[in-house]
Amino acid sequence: MSNVAVRWHGKDSQMFIGRDTFGHVIVSGSWPKDEDADWQEWKGLKPSDLLLLSLASCSAHDVVMILGRQRQKLTDLYIDVEATQLPNPPYTFTDIHLNYTFEGESLDPTKCERAIQLSQDKYCSVAATIRGVTNLTHSFEIQ
Repeated sequence: MSNVAVRWHGKDSQMFIGRDTFGHVIVSGSWPKDEDADWQEWKGLKPSDLLLLSLASCSAHDVVMILGRQRQKLTDLYIDVEATQLPNPPYTFTDIHLNYTFEGESLDPTKCERAIQLSQDKYCSVAATIRGVTNLTHSFEIQ
């Protein structure tokens, strides 16, 4: 069971502090532009970007673990996420594409592809939650 919470910062902001199951915190939201002329509007993570980061992080965790079990010598993994949202509220994601870039010693492309598929189709709870709501695709490259 997960137990997360969000607290509003207040003071005419749209800033929120989230706490995860382990007590780690993250800031999301925006601050009024007129509050401080030098500040940008988005001072915390954009809430919809948190979903994309969650998807990439969830899948990355699975892929690293699976490749380790397959005795692949992975030295780096970078996941770039591109997403398309509808132009009007609630700005639903229609397409999400994850591009995985692997680095390592003699990595097997078949095993990399299989690790991604297992993550997205079987293990990643975030992918399982959004599958069917948005078109989830992936690609990968080995450097």
